Amino acid sequence: MGKSISEVGVEDMVGAGLGLEEAKDLEKELKYGSIHGFGANELWRLITARKLLKPCHPHALHQLLYYSVYSNYDESINGPPLYWFPSLHQSRRTNLGRLMESHGPRLLGASYKDPITSFRLFHQFSVQHPEIYWPLVLNELCIQFTVPPKCILDTSDKSKHGGTWLPGAVLNVADCCLKSSNYLKNRDDSVAIVWRDEDNDGHNVERMTLKELREQVMLVANALDLMTFSKGDAIAIDMPMTATAVIIYLAIVLAGFVVVSIADSFAPKEIATRLRISQAKAIFTQDFIVRGGRRFPLYSRVVEAAPDKIIVIPATGKDVAVQLRNQDLSWKAFLSNAYRLPRPNYYSPVYQPVDSVTNIPISSGTTGEPKAIPWTQLSPIRSAADSWAHLDVQTGDVFCWPTNLGWVMGPILLYSCFLSGATLALYHGSPLGRGFGKFVQDAGVTLLGTVPSLVKAWKSTHCMEGLDWTQIKSFASTGEASSVDDDLWLSSRAFYKPVLECCGGTELSSYIFGNLLQPQAFGAFSSATMSTGFVIFDENGTPYPDDQPCVGEVGLFPHYMGATDRLLNADHEEVYFKGMPMYKGMQLRRHGDILKRTVGGYLMVQGRADDTMNLGGIKTSSVEIERVCNHADESVLETAAISVAPADGGPEQLSIFVVLKKGFSIKPDVLKMIFSKAIQTNLNPLFKVSFVRIIPEFPRTASNKLLRRVLRDQLKKELLIHSRI
Repeated sequence: MGKSISEVGVEDMVGAGLGLEEAKDLEKELKYGSIHGFGANELWRLITARKLLKPCHPHALHQLLYYSVYSNYDESINGPPLYWFPSLHQSRRTNLGRLMESHGPRLLGASYKDPITSFRLFHQFSVQHPEIYWPLVLNELCIQFTVPPKCILDTSDKSKHGGTWLPGAVLNVADCCLKSSNYLKNRDDSVAIVWRDEDNDGHNVERMTLKELREQVMLVANALDLMTFSKGDAIAIDMPMTATAVIIYLAIVLAGFVVVSIADSFAPKEIATRLRISQAKAIFTQDFIVRGGRRFPLYSRVVEAAPDKIIVIPATGKDVAVQLRNQDLSWKAFLSNAYRLPRPNYYSPVYQPVDSVTNIPISSGTTGEPKAIPWTQLSPIRSAADSWAHLDVQTGDVFCWPTNLGWVMGPILLYSCFLSGATLALYHGSPLGRGFGKFVQDAGVTLLGTVPSLVKAWKSTHCMEGLDWTQIKSFASTGEASSVDDDLWLSSRAFYKPVLECCGGTELSSYIFGNLLQPQAFGAFSSATMSTGFVIFDENGTPYPDDQPCVGEVGLFPHYMGATDRLLNADHEEVYFKGMPMYKGMQLRRHGDILKRTVGGYLMVQGRADDTMNLGGIKTSSVEIERVCNHADESVLETAAISVAPADGGPEQLSIFVVLKKGFSIKPDVLKMIFSKAIQTNLNPLFKVSFVRIIPEFPRTASNKLLRRVLRDQLKKELLIHSRI
């Protein structure tokens, strides 16, 4: 165990890279907290509120103070260490806080106190009374129905576990994105998109107003109508998430077609699979992807997938730099037909029932054949509502999240901006380097979304040093379990703004999230999303009490606004409901996550149900073991924990795969001893590491999810060969 904060002196701070005089001043401030007998949470709150730690300080200093403040902290009694705390003044200025202040006294009566004190009560109300909660939120978003819904939720059809949401409603959700709003103060001259091309760091950020976006989308919608497509046809997009890609996405939806989202990293075989499943009639792509001044072929990859028609956008310049097939069109040729129309920039949207399909995202296929998960118009509404409530997306915000339209975060980001009146920020290049960080600074990004592996890369390469990210009001993180130390680094870049964890899926947006009305803990979720109910149940299907710390599989309440009710290529009932427990007369919906609920009600994802291990009769998760091993030795970059039974039977054996940091070398047997000691000290003295394998990198899906099953299969083969020898 490291030093406690009372033991940290000037020498320690100087050793962590701080100047002598500044170290003396900081020591005085810390003594003030110690003298007043502050607990760990209160002392850390003092440090962050007074901005004693600055973004320019070495990360070693941030580590020294954070870990020493919490060195004697008992999580089993107090819950996870907290690093960000809401203030009453700030809470009342958030979207959700304003809503609660306006309606809380009426809805909750004398029980309502303020947005912070009453958050859990209001959340519970939103679960129990969706018919009251959802109209309040819909009024806050840019949602305009041409025919309003008959009600919020119709549960009369008992064959539909999730009921029917907004029955009878008619709209075009892309049209909603393009409208100005007096209520949101989102005008035609408001900036809708900002972007910058890679290697243009010295240039101004490019901007597009809402009026310009609307005209560009309508031009593309007109061009689509001049093709030989029929309304409802599927049209794919396989290209980086550029401003042009966003325009194409919205135009497809505006014109009554269906977007098929394909990530630009996929190989031809994976592209072909997605075109086949969705029956796409055409695909938009680029000739190349440009990264670091180099051109990587994209059109040729798409050609190998053999689509009927390809419309090709030039990555740079005005003309495509490849020879096209006879049936394919360049972007210029595609648009030229629309320019001949009397009003090329005007289009009458195709209004459809709310349950019409607008997008077919297709899962990364971690468990076999990729699932085609149709998004109706409810899905964008749910995505924007979650971001509005939990990330506090507001008019005037600039929201950036490096992603792709082929991943669910792409459409979520797009709708979260345009349905809330925020500006979408896009970097046309790799987010791994300083160029991206400078764009975040220059574009005035106020909300920055990440994935943990990206944060790890920024921290380890020091590429963001010297940049000013202090205009950021919140970070967001999704995709995999976060590292406490990496999030400590990220939060510190903006004077300890919150890193709001979110977790969900292509089929339902987010189901657990951080928010700005509850204190936040690194790597933890502070609540379910608004109107989302769930239970955590044990291996017998028995739910744990809501206030009890526990570990188990999550079961979602079926009345989940925006969750899918169909799959194109699988049985929806079987995938999401079959075999799930009943709870208070409800068939719970499967998500597949193993959740840990801590003291204080915080949530941590412990991996998937199929990543659970049984070590000597004790169930644990891969993520729990990886969290310990990742910090066991300085040579470790990341670990993957799996367990396999020996070929000749017997108990499961724990194996750790390791990727080392650049420049480090260590023997597997040494790591095996280090890992065993760390696991036995921090988790369970009965757990034993049987194998350690050092490999150069982990197998991952194109969306960067760790493929533990590939490592498990690899180890099984090795053990089988060994047993035969």
